[in-house]
Amino acid sequence: MTDKVLYEQDGPIVTLTLNDPAMRNPISEKAMVDGIVDALDRLNQDGSVRVAILTGAGSAFSSGGDLRKMKQAAEERAVKPALTPRYYKFGIQRIPLMFEKLDVPIIAAVNGPAIGAGLDLACMCDIRIAGQSAKFAESFVKVGIVPGDGGAFLLPRAVGYAKACEMAFTGDMLDAQEALACGLVSRVVPDAELLDAAKGLAQRIAANPPHAVRMAKRLLIEGRHARLDTVLELSASLQALTHATADHREAVDAFLEKRKPAFKGD
Repeated sequence: MTDKVLYEQDGPIVTLTLNDPAMRNPISEKAMVDGIVDALDRLNQDGSVRVAILTGAGSAFSSGGDLRKMKQAAEERAVKPALTPRYYKFGIQRIPLMFEKLDVPIIAAVNGPAIGAGLDLACMCDIRIAGQSAKFAESFVKVGIVPGDGGAFLLPRAVGYAKACEMAFTGDMLDAQEALACGLVSRVVPDAELLDAAKGLAQRIAANPPHAVRMAKRLLIEGRHARLDTVLELSASLQALTHATADHREAVDAFLEKRKPAFKGD
C-alpha cells in the first residue's frame, strides 16, 4: 500500500484517509488508484473489519482528477485517442469496480470539496456524511470532458435521474445543505464533529452481526441492477447462511432473554 492512502484500524472500524493534501487529494494518478484499490481489497479480506470510513487529509475530500497532469497528456491523447480508454480501464476505473466487490459497509466523511471524480468517489460509498464546509460538483463539463469513472451510473442512484442530469449538465456546485436536500448526503454536521459523527454511525453498524451486515450490503448492491426474481433467489440463499450462524442464534436468544446480545462474527 502506498502512503497516498492511510489505513488506521481501531477495533472493528477502519479509517481510510486520502493523503495528498497539498494537491487536494486527486484520485486519478496510479499511486492513489493503487492505494485505494489495495486498501479496499485489504478491508474485504479482513474478517475483523466490520465497517470503514473514507475521508480526505487537509481541506478537501478529493479534487478528482489532476488537471496539471491532464494538460501534460492532452496532446498525446489527441493524437492517439485509443490510448485513453486503456488509461481509464487500467487506472481510475479500477476504483469503482473494487467498490462493487466490497462487502464491508463504508461511510464517506466528506470534509471539504468533493469535485468531479471526487464526488463520484463519495457516491461509491454506501453512506455520506458532510461537514458544513463540504461542497459537491459533477464538474466534468466545466473542463470539456465526461464522467470517466462511473459517475453516470453512480450519481443518478444517489440523487435521482433528473437531479443527476442537472448536476452533470451544468457542473454547478452544491453546498452541504443543498446536498442534504437532494439526498446526496444523509447528514450535515459541524466540521469539527465530522469524524466523530462518522465514527458514531460506524459503531452502530459494527454492533450488528458482521456476516449479516456484509450479506445485506451485497443484496443492496445486486438490487441496484438485478431483476426482482434474481434478488429473491440470492436473498433466500444468503438467508440460509445467516440462519446457520452463531450470531443469529445469539440474537434470538438475547431477544427472548431480554438481554444485550454479544456478537462474535461466528
